[in-house]
Amino acid sequence: MRVIVAAGGTGGHIYPALAIIERIKKENKKCEVLYLGTTDRMEKDIVPKRGIPFRGLEIKGLDRKHILNNFSVLKKFFRAIKDAKDIIREFKPDIVIGVGGYITAPVLYAAHKLGIKTMIHEQNSIPGLSNKFLAKFVDTICVSLPGSISYFPKKKTVYTGNPRSEEILNISKVKKSKYGFKDSKKLVLVVMGSLGSTTMTKKLKSAISEFNNKDYQVLVVTGKAYYDDYKDIEVPKNVVLIPYTEELIQIMKDTDLMVSRAGASTISEITGIGLPSILVPSPYVTHNHQYLNAKELEDAGACRILEEKDFSADTLCKMIDEVLADKEGYLKMKEASSKFGIRDSLTRIYQEIEKLVGE
Repeated sequence: MRVIVAAGGTGGHIYPALAIIERIKKENKKCEVLYLGTTDRMEKDIVPKRGIPFRGLEIKGLDRKHILNNFSVLKKFFRAIKDAKDIIREFKPDIVIGVGGYITAPVLYAAHKLGIKTMIHEQNSIPGLSNKFLAKFVDTICVSLPGSISYFPKKKTVYTGNPRSEEILNISKVKKSKYGFKDSKKLVLVVMGSLGSTTMTKKLKSAISEFNNKDYQVLVVTGKAYYDDYKDIEVPKNVVLIPYTEELIQIMKDTDLMVSRAGASTISEITGIGLPSILVPSPYVTHNHQYLNAKELEDAGACRILEEKDFSADTLCKMIDEVLADKEGYLKMKEASSKFGIRDSLTRIYQEIEKLVGE
């Protein structure tokens, strides 16, 4: 099998794409994969380090604030279609898969025009602009959340879940004691995105002292860019601050409650583990999709939502205390989170790939 995968811009697109690639390679030892991404975003560094052949296309997303800038954006878009067609003709893939980001639009459209089988995967509750555009051209649409189905043609849309939710099953647990915590006490993990957040750093700094003398422990992953912002505050004995960790999933597996943003990958990881959570959706994303991601979980009883505008030391601590003190409610939340997670997402996605390539 020969496969082209297009995805880029953020880890929320790149890591699900890499998970799909790993599954394809596992099932097809002689499979050849080519990754198409942008020339100036995260994927250009991440993907080659995994030993996956990478080609970059120069393209930008639409500028919603400065409309006149979109003339150059459109020029690059049509150029990217032409370049994608050249690469597709050269590589001769059996299928082209798009896993999010504006890079997918020209690549999948080019593949469609060349008569190649195509599939896209949507991580969020509300589709991004690229996937909305591609919906009428691709053969199969996979979605992470059931609420997304209504945005796409039903006949070719499949609820598969997010690839990350199955991938994390085989990742081993790291005990909380590794970070200086007591195994006998509950751990609350606070993460506001892999890079951190300016607004949430200010709010979290004021909350640190409020954790003092709580009967639970708190691990705060500040984000590399914001770690130094916490140096001027006194940190209680039951709180540990770290800038970043590559063991986040491993730590989550020995965590009792998670406080985080509500990105699609984060939600798939939380539900894949069956972890109760307090979700603080980022209000700065397109269509407020993080809130809608979180709302699907809250409606299922799997999480509590704390909006950024309402976030303070008092509201956070009060909500954490309520969740951890209500033993029956906590177990129900844990069960709901676990039920929401799809643990065979990669299997479902691979089955759809097989169907298309078989055709």
